[in-house]
Amino acid sequence: MTIYYLVKGDDAPQIKITLTRDETGAVIDVSAATVLLKFRKKGSATVLSTLTSEATSEQAALGIALFSWSSTDLDISAGNYEAEIQITYNGTGVVETVYELIDFVVREDF
Repeated sequence: MTIYYLVKGDDAPQIKITLTRDETGAVIDVSAATVLLKFRKKGSATVLSTLTSEATSEQAALGIALFSWSSTDLDISAGNYEAEIQITYNGTGVVETVYELIDFVVREDF
């Protein structure tokens, strides 16, 4: 599993995820869906940030979700964080949450 390393206060790093089916390895076409990344401190139930994928429709058709931090999303304490990906299919409203969590480590800036 990939661990993302971030620096407190930054707003430039992007997270790029390719969504695939475990059983087949096929990409999940999310071009007709809203894809969210929900971010929280490990061990907490409080969501600190919710990012919406900014992938183009061409990228989304290939299962790609692209998330950018705002200027305040990483204005948090150094430590261990985690996120989940949630897909809501447009038209039907069906929600699918990716089972595997994404790990983050945030360190203090100099």
